[in-house]
Amino acid sequence: MQPLERIGRYRLERRLGTGAFGTVWLAHDDQLDAPVAVKVLADNWSHRLDIHDRFLSEARLLRRADSKRVVQVYDIGELPDGRPYFVMEYADAGTLADLLAGGPLPVPDALRLTALAARGAADLHEAGIVHRDIKPTNVLLRTAPDGTRRVLLADLGLAKSLAQASGLTLAAGSAGYQPPEQAQPGAGIDARADIYALGAVGYELVTATVPGAPGRVVRPDRLRPDLGEDVQRALMRALEPDRQRRWPTAHAFADELDRLADRSAARRPRRLDGVRRRLNAVTLTLAAVLAAGGTAVAVTLVQRGGTAGDQTRVADSTGRVVAEVPSGWAAELRDAGWNPGALGLASGHEPGLEVADDVSAWQDLTTAVNGVFIGLSEHGDIAAKVTALTHSGCRYEGSRAFTGTSWKGRVRTWSDCSGAGGSIQEAALGPAGGGARPQVYVQVRQKGAADSSTTDGILRSLRVT
Repeated sequence: MQPLERIGRYRLERRLGTGAFGTVWLAHDDQLDAPVAVKVLADNWSHRLDIHDRFLSEARLLRRADSKRVVQVYDIGELPDGRPYFVMEYADAGTLADLLAGGPLPVPDALRLTALAARGAADLHEAGIVHRDIKPTNVLLRTAPDGTRRVLLADLGLAKSLAQASGLTLAAGSAGYQPPEQAQPGAGIDARADIYALGAVGYELVTATVPGAPGRVVRPDRLRPDLGEDVQRALMRALEPDRQRRWPTAHAFADELDRLADRSAARRPRRLDGVRRRLNAVTLTLAAVLAAGGTAVAVTLVQRGGTAGDQTRVADSTGRVVAEVPSGWAAELRDAGWNPGALGLASGHEPGLEVADDVSAWQDLTTAVNGVFIGLSEHGDIAAKVTALTHSGCRYEGSRAFTGTSWKGRVRTWSDCSGAGGSIQEAALGPAGGGARPQVYVQVRQKGAADSSTTDGILRSLRVT
């Protein structure tokens, strides 16, 4: 088949995406001199009248919604080969899924974006429509004339009128965002199915993790320990398996999210120069719990065990955790242990230390710092928790294997953190001999690009008794 170059007056520029039944193109409306998105039914479905009707139904439902919070349909037509298409507004700023590529969002931003998506869903519900497939890839962002971003719900391919939805007999939706009633043929659904999906979207925006199966969702504050209890309750209420216990309407959920966003923004710390911090939840929590049982103030390092070249040996207060770090990093030390609950493991007090050239800067990714955190754990699976970590404002560079005389594991690297040019390397280590215990979490922060040789030297020097 000859590749498409134009559809009516619309000049195709590039493919934006391909779904189960159609392809979406970025096109240019030459008459209005404006970008648009054109969705075309896939050729292999052109002979199926039921799919043809379902495709056109999406366009009709979008028009019926008539909401500025839902993608607008401008035109509809048919190709010479009989395939239908419709023309929509183009969302130039991507999707919520694109925002998540950089890790979890600041809590106020995550809540406000979820609230805007919820208000879009409320508009659908008032028009008698249930979406049935709300997820980050279906929540679009468009730049408004004043430079702000509009949030638009899109892809109503699975949407139904609420009158039809009460008698649906086929399962639909996407894993992680799908309420239990939507996965059970014949259960029937209503607008509260979308509230569950919106809760899953909000959960992912604050944790960068898709929630588990209904009824088995890990509390979001386990993945982001700085999350407020009120935010955790609001999201988990939306994710209730029993729809009777969810928020009654999308409007009610949105109102609560906006209230919590305002409260979270008001109490968020700011730098004196007015630049907003983007804190890493785990780094922040580690800084807070390292001093458990002791002073929270960093103390000037006293030489422990002497030096080896330009290396300084440091140890925790119990003497169980010992490592060598570059002497220039060893200005201050916290040595009173840590709480593995910061990673979502069982809470407790385990040996741990943090050493840095400026310990007070450890919790702020907008400030570059040279230092090391080491935490020991005798319980749980550190490797799984470290693999799930993300760092807002940093670019993930990938992972590599590490094997030393005493330890082995994987090292994950992050760079260009929050505009400060700093880097993070994290390792989850287990005994090189293959034993299951003990396990160690190591986080190395550096000013500038990550130096793997420095990190590997620290890991090789690590001793646990």
